[in-house]
Amino acid sequence: MIRFGIIGTNWITERFIQSAMETEQFALTALYSRTEEKGKAFAAKFNDPKVYTDLEQMVASDQLDAVYIASPNSFHAEQAILCMNHGKHVLCEKPMASNVSEMQRMIEAARSNNVVLMEAMKSTLMPNLRVIKDNLYKIGRVRRYFASYCQYSSRYDAFKQGTVLNAFNPIYSNGSLMDLGTYCIYPMVTLFGKPDSIQAVGVQLSSGVDGEGSMVLKYKDMDAVIMYSKIADSYLPAEIQGENGTLVIDKINQPYSVKIHYRDGTIENLTQPQYQESMYYEAEEFIELIQTGCRESSINSWSNSLMAVEIMDEARRQIGLTFPADLT
Repeated sequence: MIRFGIIGTNWITERFIQSAMETEQFALTALYSRTEEKGKAFAAKFNDPKVYTDLEQMVASDQLDAVYIASPNSFHAEQAILCMNHGKHVLCEKPMASNVSEMQRMIEAARSNNVVLMEAMKSTLMPNLRVIKDNLYKIGRVRRYFASYCQYSSRYDAFKQGTVLNAFNPIYSNGSLMDLGTYCIYPMVTLFGKPDSIQAVGVQLSSGVDGEGSMVLKYKDMDAVIMYSKIADSYLPAEIQGENGTLVIDKINQPYSVKIHYRDGTIENLTQPQYQESMYYEAEEFIELIQTGCRESSINSWSNSLMAVEIMDEARRQIGLTFPADLT
């Protein structure tokens, strides 16, 4: 059993715990919350792990082996480095860092402390995205990658009424690129690596984050087109277009269906059955790395996480989007 501490008491944390429990290798032993009342209320749902309001005290404990971080984006680097400096393995929610500088410091901490550091990008570890890599050759020379994740935020109505919640607050390194665009970027770099050039546009909101944006990324023999938004919806599937056929993926952030549409009109269904919740697979990968003595995922690798944040840094530079985290 791998003993986990948790940072963050939101809905995604609850979903992760429920999914990780299905691995039967997960034990929740500690929980950090800024307030004891909120921490205890959350802990009561999961057999009452020990609640800490002092993060350093929690990560110094010998009662946990690893930490799952689901705090606001701007806290990820500082908290992850603290955990790793205390010898704890870290699974950190996406995006793992606010910028390249933070990511590099996190990777260095993982190396120097000989611990696992992995970005909790669930989609790249799900069965139906793994099958894409295995069958990519069938569509011939790839010419375009297209991905869209546009989802009207439930917090945008409050924003329009003058209340800026965390999702639209640059203090927390938030916005559509960081929260949704990353789901389009990460699978792209796992499949095709780093692009040669990037062109980005975006709509910046009055709070200082982007409400939506688009990117065109150039590779040697192909391009990639990415769209993301927290202020409008899209229902488009993702596509990888090749000279012999096109891979069609229902949702890039959570792929449940994958088909190849060949040029002769035939369709091959590659969809893999998924018996677990989507976050199960990231928990399984992370726990297996710890148990086998590996320190880096071959899929959600340090290099892939670094490439993804490099792309986001450049996109933000082009649209004039700066976070307080960039200035520290």
